[in-house]
Amino acid sequence: MSTNKSVAKSATVIGFATLCSRILGFIRDVVIARLFGVYAYAQAFVIAFKIPNLFRDLVGEGAANSAFVPVFSEYTVKHTKEEFWELANVVLNLLLVIVTAITALGIIFSPVIVRLIAPGFIADPEKLELTIRLNRIIFPYILLISLAAYVMAILNSLKHFSVPAFAPCLLNISIIVFALIFGESIKGLALGVLVGGILQLAIQIPVLYKKGFRLNLFKSFKHPAAKAIGKLMVPRLFSSSIYQLNNFVNSIFGSLATIVGEGGVAVLYYAYRLILFPLGIFSNALSQAILPTFSIQALENTHDNLKKTLSFGLRATFFIMLPASAGFIVLANPIIQTIFLGGRFDAYSAAQTANALVFYSIGLSAYGATKILQSCFFALKDTRTPANIAFVALIINIVFNVILMFPMKLSGLALATSISGISSFLLSFFILEKKINGFNSKHVLVSFMRILLASIFMGAICYFLCRMSILPQTNVLYRALNLLLLICAGIISYTFFCFIFRVKEIGEFWHWVAKRGIAPKGTDTDF
Repeated sequence: MSTNKSVAKSATVIGFATLCSRILGFIRDVVIARLFGVYAYAQAFVIAFKIPNLFRDLVGEGAANSAFVPVFSEYTVKHTKEEFWELANVVLNLLLVIVTAITALGIIFSPVIVRLIAPGFIADPEKLELTIRLNRIIFPYILLISLAAYVMAILNSLKHFSVPAFAPCLLNISIIVFALIFGESIKGLALGVLVGGILQLAIQIPVLYKKGFRLNLFKSFKHPAAKAIGKLMVPRLFSSSIYQLNNFVNSIFGSLATIVGEGGVAVLYYAYRLILFPLGIFSNALSQAILPTFSIQALENTHDNLKKTLSFGLRATFFIMLPASAGFIVLANPIIQTIFLGGRFDAYSAAQTANALVFYSIGLSAYGATKILQSCFFALKDTRTPANIAFVALIINIVFNVILMFPMKLSGLALATSISGISSFLLSFFILEKKINGFNSKHVLVSFMRILLASIFMGAICYFLCRMSILPQTNVLYRALNLLLLICAGIISYTFFCFIFRVKEIGEFWHWVAKRGIAPKGTDTDF
């Protein structure tokens, strides 16, 4: 089986699992939106849950992708199974000690943390106290998600993707169930997060043991490869911290209700959750599946295969993300009204969220492509460059937040994020191209331009059809049917314009679908 075939099949499994998780996430967000709108309880939950999300990125997508997977993948090739599992136990012991200490400190210093990331809440003592209390309840989730990410990294290194990919579904199911049980009580959301974290970890443990893992708790804390992981992690932790600071920057500015309007924190959360839908289904799945392949190809004397895989990853990302971006921009209002409108999520909430979605969508393709580029950096064991780029992106985000929040309010904060994301992609692209002496970037650029044209024309078709909609918008059923028709029209028109503009990836995509997720034969031209 060729390399790209293996990556495509793995990405298909992860993508399907992520699709299930995102659908459940939509249901979760609809439940939260209908129960709490964009007001005090919703804002408190968004802020309280940001800290666990930070550690999910640091220890999950961060440590797993940049440090755990590359080192573990190398051990599967160059060392025995016994040595592999010895390393796994040492890493587990270190992880338990470090994350347990962080969890305890987080619970103690929750008042300080909340005031730092949501200074606007200080003016509302009731909202501030609610957020602090909720943050303390949720904080142990950090330990649970860190252990779940550790298990995921081991299983991904062994090319097992399905169970770790489906594990996040359990978090969403748990939050939905507990939110419905407790109703408008915020404790339901907190308990849902904790139980979901336990389930995410528990479902992966049997698979880990089946692969050969045996627990040796606290027997050893030293291993040469553990030091290598630490060296890779430190810059990545810095990089991920900066990335999360970008989100915290939006929370800081979004909490300033007197400037950007009421409900800013929740509005930005709901809008960005929609952006994460295509990112999670495709870009995150592809970058996760492609990382072990990158890690092995990086060991070769030449980087020819790595360059081909990188080109494949970028073109595949653009093929999906560009039309998704155009669709979000054109259909923002019907999407938000169909999904969220109702209960405490009123017309004001819908209008503000739709505006934020439009401006977040501008950077969608850049967000997805950057993940592919970062995976390549990590495979090359270069975590410093992404960290430096992330720092530049943070500065850009802060500057544009300050500039745009007064004239554009919440939309300005979303646009600043997109500008920052695009800047990060461009810097990563050109630096990586120089680092590996080129990877046929002209081919990638031509593909990008053709896909962009097809996406623009698709967006125009959807815009005019949206304006001409004859279905009444009196209830959610009609709104859902109207949105479904618009999405179908978008898919059909995008396919048509791909053929018109000779987007060759469309033909390769159909071949991929016909073969049930197996990429077509070839090398650099594989979709």
